[in-house]
Amino acid sequence: MTILEFEKPLYEIQEKIQELKQISESSGMDVTEQIETFEKQANEYKKELYANLTPAQRLQIARHSDRPTFLDYVKLMTTDFIELHGDREGCDDRAIIGGIAKIDGQSVIIIGTQKGKTTKENLVYNFGMPQPQGYRKALRLFYHANKFNLPIVTLIDTPGAYPGMKAEETAQGTAIAENLREMAKLNVPIIAVITGEGCSGGALGLAVADKVFMLEHSYYTVISPEGCASILWRDASKADVAAQALKITSEDLLELEIIDGIVKEPLGGAHCDYEMIGNELKSTILKSIKELKNIKPEKLKNDRYNKFRRMGVFCQ
Repeated sequence: MTILEFEKPLYEIQEKIQELKQISESSGMDVTEQIETFEKQANEYKKELYANLTPAQRLQIARHSDRPTFLDYVKLMTTDFIELHGDREGCDDRAIIGGIAKIDGQSVIIIGTQKGKTTKENLVYNFGMPQPQGYRKALRLFYHANKFNLPIVTLIDTPGAYPGMKAEETAQGTAIAENLREMAKLNVPIIAVITGEGCSGGALGLAVADKVFMLEHSYYTVISPEGCASILWRDASKADVAAQALKITSEDLLELEIIDGIVKEPLGGAHCDYEMIGNELKSTILKSIKELKNIKPEKLKNDRYNKFRRMGVFCQ
């Protein structure tokens, strides 16, 4: 398991506990009191640590290599998932995956950005950075949902759309812009969830939704803190300062009314308890679908449009 830098003191306490248990087993000494003291100390420290995370520490959790991926959430939340491949123009971008599924019997179109957990997997999924063809595939599935009156669920975990030359040559900006325009016009409920990284237009291309949620330790921003620091100070090592200034955390964005709610994560992050985060996310999605599915299409579209138009306040 990957141990983050700020978590090392916690794991040092846990190692001490394991050493005491081994001493007790091998020597027969009664060290129960010492073990209980260390376990209490570890639990108190862990609660305090995760209750006072900095934006930079949240960033580390959002990027954790063991964090659940889109396909993990599909297994945790849905049944009868049928993947729908391709953009119908000759490409099947693996950084975006989608299909038809049921969530507790409710049929949905579910689409998400997919990362890998190993270098080999990340090469297959292009590190979760979609090409234009991926956004066109997603748009095809949005139209499918609209035609058959199916709610849309999007799960987003991307450092951004792929910035390579080939992506630019095949109209990356146009593909994202078309998704923004067309998602605004869909007649069906759309629920978007930032599950890890939600960075730049690459994230927004799947997030023009009636309800936008963030997992507790995810982040959502116009530019990565490293990118921001490189532009402002020409020094990526100042990413911690940029992360603080950008207001990237779920609490910040809820206060700014950019998102509609926060999905609570297990203590330590989503990677610590897949079943719990799967249940929390499923409950949030089902509640949102229930709230939205009886709203008439015209009102749904007007509310969605106005939701995004209200974002951003000019101060005199």
